[in-house]
Amino acid sequence: MNVRRRLIPAALASALGLGALTACSSDSAASGNTDKFDVVASFYPMAFLAEQIGGDHANVTSLTEPGQEPHDLEISTKQRAQLEEADAALYLKGLQPAVDEAVGQTGIKTKIDAAGLTHLEDHGTGGHTHEGEEGHSEEEGHSEEEEHGRDPHVWLDPVKYAEIAQGVGKAFEKADPDHAADYKKNTEALVTKLKGLDSDFENGLKNSKSKVFFTNHAAFGYLAERYGLTQEAISGIDPESEPSGARVRELQQEAKADGVTTVFYETLVSDKTAKTLARDADLKTDVLDPLEGITDKSRGDDYFQVMEANLKALQAALGAK
Repeated sequence: MNVRRRLIPAALASALGLGALTACSSDSAASGNTDKFDVVASFYPMAFLAEQIGGDHANVTSLTEPGQEPHDLEISTKQRAQLEEADAALYLKGLQPAVDEAVGQTGIKTKIDAAGLTHLEDHGTGGHTHEGEEGHSEEEGHSEEEEHGRDPHVWLDPVKYAEIAQGVGKAFEKADPDHAADYKKNTEALVTKLKGLDSDFENGLKNSKSKVFFTNHAAFGYLAERYGLTQEAISGIDPESEPSGARVRELQQEAKADGVTTVFYETLVSDKTAKTLARDADLKTDVLDPLEGITDKSRGDDYFQVMEANLKALQAALGAK
């Protein structure tokens, strides 16, 4: 996808599902300091947005612990209570079914679905987008099967992440109007940094010798699309799925044809399959982090540091000057 999109979709207001600020009823550790704007985020990329935009006014907690694979999350009774007591929930519909269900059942009025603030697409196991398959918001209507087929990894495209950031900022302004000016200022600063990151990737990858990279699972479709690359994943969107023998043989042949040098794996799931393919095809391995969580194995302490590390890894693998 080379076309830059508008930062605020027309359906923003309805996609946010905003209501009046909900007062917290408990001072428990799980729900945070209730004299602040308490936000429960589904996993790290959503928590990072909430922290950056909320600043000193927000108390942000995440349903997904550091090091936990977010796709596998199950919601506990304590976490359901945490959602009920929060002022806002920020999540990405389609990534974590347990979160989708819990947020849908809770009485919290400010429910911010990041998937409704940008366009989700169907990338399958590769980095290609087929004509006519762009995502639509819930209001435009689509089947449950279509929704489940969409790639949720939008935060790995800095431009789409900026779209979401702007929508989250608007949501915070409406839900907590006393601090709206600060939320707006913080959002603008974050979007500016994301534009800088976009420029770093665009300039850093434009002269790559190769445009094809192999990954453990299909998390990098939006990033590949944004910067003219092709992602070929060993597994599909689900990182736990096992590839077929035919898929492995196909990748071995493609590695020779396209000059692929590296098989990327990630920090939160097993690297066994990636390393097996690399050994059989005489390729190197390296980490390309889908940023679903920050751990002591991460190449950086926050979103921007890890994304810069991802850029360097891609440059090395693709022969970028």
